[in-house]
Amino acid sequence: MASLGANPRRTPQGPRPGAASSGFPSPAPVPGPREAEEEEVEEEEELAEIHLCVLWNSGYLGIAYYDTSDSTIHFMPDAPDHESLKLLQRVLDEINPQSVVTSAKQDENMTRFLGKLASQEHREPKRPEIIFLPSVDFGLEISKQRLLSGNYSFIPDAMTATEKILFLSSIIPFDCLLTPPGDLRFTPIPLLIPSQVRALGGLLKFLGRRRIGVELEDYNVSVPILGFKKFMLTHLVNIDQDTYSVLQIFKSESHPSVYKVASGLKEGLSLFGILNRCHCKWGEKLLRLWFTRPTHDLGELSSRLDVIQFFLLPQNLDMAQMLHRLLGHIKNVPLILKRMKLSHTKVSDWQVLYKTVYSALGLRDACRSLPQSIQLFRDIAQEFSDDLHHIASLIGKVVDFEGSLAENRFTVLPNIDPEIDEKKRRLMGLPSFLTEVARKELENLDSRIPSCSVIYIPLIGFLLSIPRLPSMVEASDFEINGLDFMFLSEEKLHYRSARTKELDALLGDLHCEIRDQETLLMYQLQCQVLARAAVLTRVLDLASRLDVLLALASAARDYGYSRPRYSPQVLGVRIQNGRHPLMELCARTFVPNSTECGGDKGRVKVITGPNSSGKSIYLKQVGLITFMALVGSFVPAEEAEIGAVDAIFTRIHSCESISLGLSTFMIDLNQVAKAVNNATAQSLVLIDEFGKGTNTVDGLALLAAVLRHWLARGPTCPTVFVATNFLSLVQLQLLPQGPLVQYLTMETCEDGNDLVFFYQVCEGVAKASHASHTAAQAGLPDKLVARGKEVSDLIRSGKPIKPVKDLLKKNQMENCQTLVDKFMKLDLEDPNLDLNVFMSQEVLPAATSIL
Repeated sequence: MASLGANPRRTPQGPRPGAASSGFPSPAPVPGPREAEEEEVEEEEELAEIHLCVLWNSGYLGIAYYDTSDSTIHFMPDAPDHESLKLLQRVLDEINPQSVVTSAKQDENMTRFLGKLASQEHREPKRPEIIFLPSVDFGLEISKQRLLSGNYSFIPDAMTATEKILFLSSIIPFDCLLTPPGDLRFTPIPLLIPSQVRALGGLLKFLGRRRIGVELEDYNVSVPILGFKKFMLTHLVNIDQDTYSVLQIFKSESHPSVYKVASGLKEGLSLFGILNRCHCKWGEKLLRLWFTRPTHDLGELSSRLDVIQFFLLPQNLDMAQMLHRLLGHIKNVPLILKRMKLSHTKVSDWQVLYKTVYSALGLRDACRSLPQSIQLFRDIAQEFSDDLHHIASLIGKVVDFEGSLAENRFTVLPNIDPEIDEKKRRLMGLPSFLTEVARKELENLDSRIPSCSVIYIPLIGFLLSIPRLPSMVEASDFEINGLDFMFLSEEKLHYRSARTKELDALLGDLHCEIRDQETLLMYQLQCQVLARAAVLTRVLDLASRLDVLLALASAARDYGYSRPRYSPQVLGVRIQNGRHPLMELCARTFVPNSTECGGDKGRVKVITGPNSSGKSIYLKQVGLITFMALVGSFVPAEEAEIGAVDAIFTRIHSCESISLGLSTFMIDLNQVAKAVNNATAQSLVLIDEFGKGTNTVDGLALLAAVLRHWLARGPTCPTVFVATNFLSLVQLQLLPQGPLVQYLTMETCEDGNDLVFFYQVCEGVAKASHASHTAAQAGLPDKLVARGKEVSDLIRSGKPIKPVKDLLKKNQMENCQTLVDKFMKLDLEDPNLDLNVFMSQEVLPAATSIL
């Protein structure tokens, strides 16, 4: 109960005014600035939901999806896709939507694809929900009407209907028509209706029906949409989930804290983990997006590398650190804008937004002093407009942060609204005034009443409060002449008197009036911010990009990375003294290795060598350096020249799963089949120990057949690295001779009975796998190792394998003892004994095993 009043108490000397006491209950503890930011960070870490709408029409794919993390609709311009819908599969793998919305009227290819998607029980984190809407909901005209009639906070209210149409047309190409795939030189074919507008219309229909994010709000509250963003999947390098896993680009682990196990997974030792030095969540999100979208767009890659190289200069280190500190204050602006749209703004939101905007202004001022020849600096300097200063100035002049945190609600500073200031002044002066009123009321009360107070309760008004006397037992005892009984609370009786009614008429409900007027000011301030939502969204885009590049620059500085070069006119890669970015952090010493492949020489490299000599690490090193160059990062090498690469395929490690229902070898075959069916001359293929999951002869034959298939393609052969222990591949000359094949081995040296690894790649072929040495290092008993080496030598020389004499003798003695025991237990007086059966079933098998 909120109240404000005074409590004079009777004394033997007569009425004596007591000290004015605040009747407002102590406000609940409210978070301070740091706690408020931590609360905001927790909000940021909530899992986002993504809902995707897709249409497939005449060979073109239209895709749009809604991301609840930033309340933004992303759409992809219509793109041609194969009948197997590989492009759609890539989008699904990248964004992992909770639901997939499409038309109930589909062709056979889409129906088959969705049926397969719905049956993928092993899909991580879970299968999406497939939702079919009537085809009429995807009509072109009705989709346009939904788009144009939407309530978007990023469009100023002052815009007319015509201006709104023009504004949206600048973002979404409503009238774009497509040319069907095929040769149009001879047969005229009518242009096609774009699917992207229809996909957007279907997505809006689904959002309105499901009310995503506003399920508990009034029906007139629409789903917040803070912007439309276009995304494209052109110039991308194809990398499947198996490759991401085996190269440890991403690696999720359970959180070690018992308090955070339920909140999800944490990043383990991975390439993303060591390069992620971002200071804001949106930078981390963008870095993950870049990792899932490696590109061969030279313009984009060069612009990223230019920024990294600039911050690696020693004289720019202080500037980089200062920018990173500012980026730490860039918070979840879309979440705040979403709350403003729904009128759910918290006190901490205003503080976080204020810091974010002022930090953005700091970034703008800093970037204006940097070279404008770099595109990112120029964009920040120009696009961080004066609207940011206007927002920051409004918030700083209007919001009373200390008062808001103290009262846990929005309050304004003095001198903003004279009427609010006057009411607050009167409210602050109430305690002393009510003390005097209480004294006068006490003079008119029964002498048995020792004290009273006049309190103020919001929404109720002013009341006279007196303690309950022992004689007041029944409700009828509460009646006092001249007073109207209201209620009993905590042994206090509350009444309306003539004076309290006068106070209600004179002062009114001050507290609620102040709150209402401050809420109105907050709403007006929200409108000012939402009208400038576009610049805030752009701030987040550019700030997250700067954050990612600063993080990559920091990692490059600490780990000694160098800038890669790109040569799209050549095939293959050339790496000088490359290093594995993860292994070099775990090993005491790491031996760098070079890679040279390009043109028509050495397109297929067959790497042999002893077990544990570093073949797998070398393969992964080549793949990781290539991948890092394709995301625009510096690489762990002295020099690196990356040719045209359109895909990276791997068969390095089998990702086994019971839910797949496939054997380990079948999984290996699937991975190799992907490479065989999809690899082009610009693809990089990494194969490690393929064929070991089946019979040695069959595995060797399959490996040779795959390599011969690629070699037969001649100049269109992909760049292939194969690590194998099948030395017969070379000894039996299963591969054709020619410049396309190059044999490499891992250099070793035998020192007596020991084998010394140099972990250095050189030309040549290994003479043996030295498995016995590796077995001894693994801790197998010496007798087993010696016997294994003996059997291996016998097989290699073609001699028969004889049992171990000592082991044979020991087995004979055990079998003899068993036979003697059976005879000793025989009861010759047993009437049911059949000696013929005993001899045939017991004695004969035992005797045979002895002989």
